[in-house]
Amino acid sequence: MSIVCRKCQREFDSRRALVGYVTCLPCGEVEAKGIKHCIVPMHKSNYVVITDRRDLMGINNKGGFYR
Repeated sequence: MSIVCRKCQREFDSRRALVGYVTCLPCGEVEAKGIKHCIVPMHKSNYVVITDRRDLMGINNKGGFYR
C-alpha cells in the first residue's frame, strides 16, 4: 500500500508513513535542508536547541553582545 506525498502528490512507501512522515523522501530532504538550528550550553544548566537567532542574542548577556 502506498501513501500520497503532501507536497508533490507522488506515492511513497507506507512504511515511511508508519513512522510519521507525510512526504516522500525527495520532498522531505528539501524540507529538512531548510531548517536551521544550533545547540547552546546554558550557564550551570543543560543544552538548549535554538532555532531563532533573536533567542540567541540574550543568552550570553555577561560577556557582551556578539553578532
